[in-house]
Amino acid sequence: MKVVILCGGLGTRLREETEFRPKPLVEIGGRPILWHIMKTFGHHGLREFVLCLGYKGSLIKEYFLNYEAMNNDLEIHLGARSTVKFLGEHTEQDYTVTLADTGSAAMTGARVKRVARHLGDRFMVTYGDGLANLDLPALLAFHASHGRLATVTTVRMPGRFGVLDTSDEGRVQRFREKPVHDAWVSAGFFVFERRVLEYLSVDDACVLEREPLERLVSEGELMAYRHGGDFYPMDTLRDHQALNELWQSGKASWKNW
Repeated sequence: MKVVILCGGLGTRLREETEFRPKPLVEIGGRPILWHIMKTFGHHGLREFVLCLGYKGSLIKEYFLNYEAMNNDLEIHLGARSTVKFLGEHTEQDYTVTLADTGSAAMTGARVKRVARHLGDRFMVTYGDGLANLDLPALLAFHASHGRLATVTTVRMPGRFGVLDTSDEGRVQRFREKPVHDAWVSAGFFVFERRVLEYLSVDDACVLEREPLERLVSEGELMAYRHGGDFYPMDTLRDHQALNELWQSGKASWKNW
């Protein structure tokens, strides 16, 4: 099964980092968040990736083209018969990474549609800026069990602010520090059957999360898998700093390898 990772957005809410590189290359613990995402899938045996490139996509191509050289010691023989020998042990299992330029202005649905030729009968889609301690076998089993075209992973997220319960006259009755909301929200880990591609368009304006998913809902073809664990979106500088703190403290729950 292929895993499509959307890597083409501008990342405007993290401009401090994304002015010079695409968001999937923003580092957590010295490694791009894209590396962390791929490692979590790879741990469960999904090691074929299709990256939908856009904004500064050439930097992602350079990252993978230079990956072996930048992660191993080298022995270089200079001269007429120049050679390079990698001296380090391979730390990654065999991954296949397809790097597809899906346009600088394309929205999420258009990007997925444009990589259709690389996909099989069932595939996953996620974003290049979110981490989770997802039970991937359980998600895939859930999708296989219901027989619909699509599954979206949902989570309950803690609020950004503390909540005050007050009386009519303004007396504070209870303070709750960042309570978890009752509503389930999308965590952005999708499982799709190939027929979902028929709901998408190559037009730049095609947004996966709008008309295509809304149509799947109206036709009863979208199911929700409830993830009871952690989910960490990296939308802002504050999120980026929090993820690095979790990694450095050894509390990165997404690290399953």
